[in-house]
Amino acid sequence: MLTLNYRDSRPIYEQIKDGLRKLIVSGALRPDEKLPSVRAMATDLAINPNTIHRAYGELESEGYIYSVPGKGSFAAPVQAPLEIRRMELFQKLRELIVELRYLGVSDEEMIALVKEGEAK
Repeated sequence: MLTLNYRDSRPIYEQIKDGLRKLIVSGALRPDEKLPSVRAMATDLAINPNTIHRAYGELESEGYIYSVPGKGSFAAPVQAPLEIRRMELFQKLRELIVELRYLGVSDEEMIALVKEGEAK
């Protein structure tokens, strides 16, 4: 399901979180599909269960998964986390725009950059 890159500078829990988020957003994990238990995933990846627990906790707080006591964790319907992620990215973009303006980048240059991104 997931692979870890021990040369990656990101912490392991972030790699797990990003991997699961991609599986959910891409539809590889369907809404309401059960995720492996913390213990099972920790065994499969040969890492501490607390690492998995942290990744699951953050994914739940971000709306990508939900927990049912005594049943486990499940992929949330995609629309909710996508809207949350969209709002997060808009906020980051606003912050970048402020910084770029401070550095003297014109609106025209920013628009050209957006159009360049559309072409890719």
